[in-house]
Amino acid sequence: MEDVARPILVALVLVGAIPLVAGCYQFLLAGLYALRMRTPREPFYPRVAIVIPAWNEAAVVERTLDRLLALEYPADCVRIYVVDDASTDETPRKVLAKAAEHPGRIFHLRRERGGEGKAHTINHGLRIIRAEGWYEAILVIDADVIFTPPSLRRMTRHLSDERVGAVTGYIKEGSRPGNWMNRFVSFEYVTAQAAARRAQNVLGAQACLAGGAQLLRRESLEAVGGEIDTSTLAEDTVTTLGVQLAGKKVVFEPHAIVWAEEPREITGLWKQRLRWGRGNVQVTRRFRHIWLRRGRAGSLGGIGFALIWFSVFLMPVFMLTSSASLVALWFIDDGESLEVFRTLWFLNVVTYLFVTLSSFSIDPETAKRTWREGLLFPGAISLGIILYALYPPLFEDTIAGWLRDAGIEPDDGLATGFLLFAYVWLSASMLAAWLVKLLDSALPKRLRGLCAPLLYVVGYGPLLCAITAAAYVKEARGAEMRWDKTEKTGAVGELT
Repeated sequence: MEDVARPILVALVLVGAIPLVAGCYQFLLAGLYALRMRTPREPFYPRVAIVIPAWNEAAVVERTLDRLLALEYPADCVRIYVVDDASTDETPRKVLAKAAEHPGRIFHLRRERGGEGKAHTINHGLRIIRAEGWYEAILVIDADVIFTPPSLRRMTRHLSDERVGAVTGYIKEGSRPGNWMNRFVSFEYVTAQAAARRAQNVLGAQACLAGGAQLLRRESLEAVGGEIDTSTLAEDTVTTLGVQLAGKKVVFEPHAIVWAEEPREITGLWKQRLRWGRGNVQVTRRFRHIWLRRGRAGSLGGIGFALIWFSVFLMPVFMLTSSASLVALWFIDDGESLEVFRTLWFLNVVTYLFVTLSSFSIDPETAKRTWREGLLFPGAISLGIILYALYPPLFEDTIAGWLRDAGIEPDDGLATGFLLFAYVWLSASMLAAWLVKLLDSALPKRLRGLCAPLLYVVGYGPLLCAITAAAYVKEARGAEMRWDKTEKTGAVGELT
């Protein structure tokens, strides 16, 4: 029985390397971006209707409108529609005042009965805009984002290629002054956008138009039904996949910079990402007919795209499987379990160094602000395990010295306990991150910064995995689908 179980357990442990392989694969593809992609040089200025869904956005909407009016784009080719979802604050007054200052450029579309969510609000605006028939492209954005002056023209130039149906920009975290959480998000966006979406450009299959910067050709919008999906919490992903399945390309433009304000504490991030995570569960199920079916879905059905998608979507499963299999293998053959453990964590070392250093090189400006968060993305404990896997005597001798200094003589029991902790931590880190979130939720808002040191120890990466696991549970329970609005304060800096 043991002879049968041993190779199965080894294989299950090494399943944990799938996300590592996918991470390296993405960054290798991103490195090919400059060689494989050709950006149109000539400007292209289609008539663009900008749609801004807004519910109680008084703190941010005026500046967003001012920055849109300052875009390096022909004024007669842009119309801005603020779709007011029955706001109860000063949003209507501020938008109407701007519309009066800029007649024919800014329009206030009011929904008297709101509360149905972002997608329904966007669709209210789309129905009116489509009836007017003026537009050649639609740009859907969030009410708080700040478009840099050249961003729109850098996106629209791709539409000069008839094969392109949609374009997205590079959303960057722009809170100023930013705190520790904002810096973690900033680094994450380098990996999840600047790198991952470059890689997807090379593959010819984009996973998602950034919610704050979705540029759609008119024909592509009509091809997906003329409206945004309202049946999931990932309407932007449904649109992205729909455009590509209709035969058009979706392109990421890395030089179209759009600044956004992101959550400043764990509780806010959890609420935002739980919505995203549930949306991904719904999309994965809804588009189950495309996975690994290249003949039916083109590049979306390729092995490369599936590797990227499922390495993120199934990350908690991979982590739990590896940890449980390592512990089970230890009971059968502790020596072999140690060898497999070192192999897995050696792959962790390679991936960690390659991804982190590559991220810093892709966006050096962000790296200057977030290098600590980049280095501690997996958490201090995981970094310690990485060092242990690389050179066990370093830790064994050091820890043994600390214990003797404390009057404790190390023995085999302590060594075994430490090793089993290292085995379990791969999955236990998600539980630890969840506990930090619970503490953050229990503390008064002014004290939530006390959780920062704990997250640096546990890791931002494990926190994201814990949120994905929570999304599985929420969706399995059939919890109410609510579009919880992320609190915005207008903290995005005046950036260029």
